[in-house]
Amino acid sequence: MAEKSRWCSVWIGSETGILKGVNVAKKQAFNFSDFSTLTREQEVSAMCWGDDLESEVLVGCVNGTVKTFSVEKGKFTEFRDCSGGEGPFRGLAVHNSSLITCVESGVLKVWKEGCPDTVEVNVGRDVYKMRQSTSEGHKVAIGGKENDLKIWDLQRPEEPVFKAKNVANDWLDLRVPVWIRDLQFLPESDKVVTCTAYHQVRLYDPSLPQRRPVLETSFEEYPLTALSLTSDANSVVVGNTQGQVAVIDLRQGRLLRCLKGFAGSVRALQCHRSLPLVASCGLDRFLRIHNLEDKHLLHKVYLKSRLNCLLLTSRENIQEQEEKVQESQEEVKDDDIWAAMPTVTDEVSTKGK
Repeated sequence: MAEKSRWCSVWIGSETGILKGVNVAKKQAFNFSDFSTLTREQEVSAMCWGDDLESEVLVGCVNGTVKTFSVEKGKFTEFRDCSGGEGPFRGLAVHNSSLITCVESGVLKVWKEGCPDTVEVNVGRDVYKMRQSTSEGHKVAIGGKENDLKIWDLQRPEEPVFKAKNVANDWLDLRVPVWIRDLQFLPESDKVVTCTAYHQVRLYDPSLPQRRPVLETSFEEYPLTALSLTSDANSVVVGNTQGQVAVIDLRQGRLLRCLKGFAGSVRALQCHRSLPLVASCGLDRFLRIHNLEDKHLLHKVYLKSRLNCLLLTSRENIQEQEEKVQESQEEVKDDDIWAAMPTVTDEVSTKGK
């Protein structure tokens, strides 16, 4: 399994608790879980990379266990009990060898390596997402149902460093409900983009005096469930419960394009760090990879289970590397076939000489 895992470019967690690796070029998927020990409580609810080299995948299960999968070895190497609070994991992160977890009930913990004591922060109930800052690993943002955006500095966890203010009342002078479903920090910035169950996309800038969003737009009329920033951070890709996926410009708040081919609620999206690609998965059991420039569906792989979350490798030559491996394997296979065949010589007729 180690050889298979090294060439997987997408890692996916399913409702059945299975960690799946996908070789995109071959359109092959591999299961890296022991089926004999799987239970419903091992449903994968959160995932993150264990290190900057992407050699480990951390898998958070509903039962409070965080499992470490080694990409090099092709197997799980560590099982850690990180239970505390109620509900599934809403986010995992790693900072300076410490594991950061957050569950739905609002209990955020920092598990320091080799230390039995943990830092515990109450970030508010009904959390739907926790994400780590890409530039400052000690900062995280959280949001949920009636739990508006907050940014926490885990080096000073007494109070949030930023607390968003709800938008103004609507045209009927009624309070606008809050329900953040996903969020992400902009690279090298404290700015945060969010999407809501009320089909809104909002951009916040903590460096400004105002605590309300500096940009707000909406997409269709169905709850948004996932988002991911494009590689240039000028646009955001969002998906909703109807399988509609769109690219929205964060500078002007306008719809740029829609991606097609979906048949169910989108659970997870991730754009490639440097290429115009986005990977997505959800309830229709398919992994899809689209080109964001021409909207073309590049890859579509059926994975049998309902899918919750995914990780896309940051390698820039994903398809080239996988195709080279495929070609080399085919060449070896052909050489073995030819070597096993008997030698045939032509008989020269001497009749008539």
